[in-house]
Amino acid sequence: MDQPTAPSHPLQHRIQALGDKDIEKILSVFREKLDAAAAAYLNACVHCGLCADSCHYYLATGDHKAMPAAKLDLVNQVFKYYFSLTGKKFPRLAGAGALTRTMIEEWVDSLFGRCTLCGRCSLSCTMGINIFALIRAARSALAAVGLVPPGLQSTVDTAIRTGNNMGITKENWLETVAWLEEELRNELGDPRARLPVDRKGAKILYTINPREAMFFPLSISAAAKIFYAAGEDWTFSSVNFDVTNYGLYNGDDEAAGIMSGRLLQAAHELGCRELILAECGHGFNSNRWEAPEWLSREAGIPVRSVLQLVAGYVREGRIRLDPSKNPKAVTLHDPCNLVRLGGVVEEQREILRRSVLNFVEMQPNREKNYCCGGGAGQLAMTNFAKRRLEAGKIKADQIRTTGALIVATPCHNCIDQLMELKQHYRLPIEIKTVCEIAADALVIETEDTSTEILNH
Repeated sequence: MDQPTAPSHPLQHRIQALGDKDIEKILSVFREKLDAAAAAYLNACVHCGLCADSCHYYLATGDHKAMPAAKLDLVNQVFKYYFSLTGKKFPRLAGAGALTRTMIEEWVDSLFGRCTLCGRCSLSCTMGINIFALIRAARSALAAVGLVPPGLQSTVDTAIRTGNNMGITKENWLETVAWLEEELRNELGDPRARLPVDRKGAKILYTINPREAMFFPLSISAAAKIFYAAGEDWTFSSVNFDVTNYGLYNGDDEAAGIMSGRLLQAAHELGCRELILAECGHGFNSNRWEAPEWLSREAGIPVRSVLQLVAGYVREGRIRLDPSKNPKAVTLHDPCNLVRLGGVVEEQREILRRSVLNFVEMQPNREKNYCCGGGAGQLAMTNFAKRRLEAGKIKADQIRTTGALIVATPCHNCIDQLMELKQHYRLPIEIKTVCEIAADALVIETEDTSTEILNH
């Protein structure tokens, strides 16, 4: 094994201390995560370079290491060296490389530090390679020996230990719900308005991003207000309310399964017939699409985004919206995990077109929209913050070109990143969730008269 270099990042000491058994563990987990399709993908790259222009990291910096093909090649070198006949016998000819400490450092630096697992590169790949899955497989292998950047791993550990990624206690959560319920009653002038908790037999269990409870309570109020207007039968769980799942990002399938399983368990115990996920890109992808693989079973109940639910309200006439209450130009940022990887594309647009006077699309948009730079745990990995903000210039330029004054995005990771981009690139914008904008446009009909809700 090659000689270690001087410590330069939080995992350097751990990398230097790796033994043969650790290397064997990395290779074992890596091979375990690669099925026949993944192995075929690793042999399919023709190095055409078309993926480069799809990556916000590469477009912002021009750094060869940021090219998706270059990141994939780091994974492919190791695969060929250990798991292909040509690579074992003729490594130089095959472009194979051993899993040395230097290679492991490059894996950590590029696969965690230069990738948001946004999946956009696969759209441009002439061979249709699922680069997202291959890079996540390598992350899983690193996670098996504790080589996850500390901030990201800490977020997973906190969620496993406390039930949510912010470590909010049950008491604090219930206090938050209580005062939000009081605020809602005061605003609506209806003492019957509720934010129910642990209500047995409710039709839907609604989950949130814990950052909403800590920093963005208006997001919770907005959803509750919409549910009130629609006459929805819903509840929170007092314990399992966290829609996020950073196990998707660190590659730990066991931890990811525990987190997704808790939500399904809560729905089952409360007798709910549907699990509704708050505006969270990776939370949707994790709990709707990835969880059955992690848990080796189907959910047993429908699992949907709140956007799909609210769009249904709009179509069915269950809520009334007055777009004149939102006169400023609004654009939409599409979260990668929700749209490109999750398939929820038009519902947010249906809601916004009925909620605002002037809706302006970014270019490109939908599944071709650029990542904001906040995904894959980047916001938790502070040692890569400079790169994250630099790569975010592509999104900042997209926003500025629209001329919009409000950016709607159905994801709090995206909101956090966009707030930093707003400051860093001096963007004259407000940032809101889709449900917040819809709640601003709500018209509530009371028993006595039809009145518009005050803007919150």
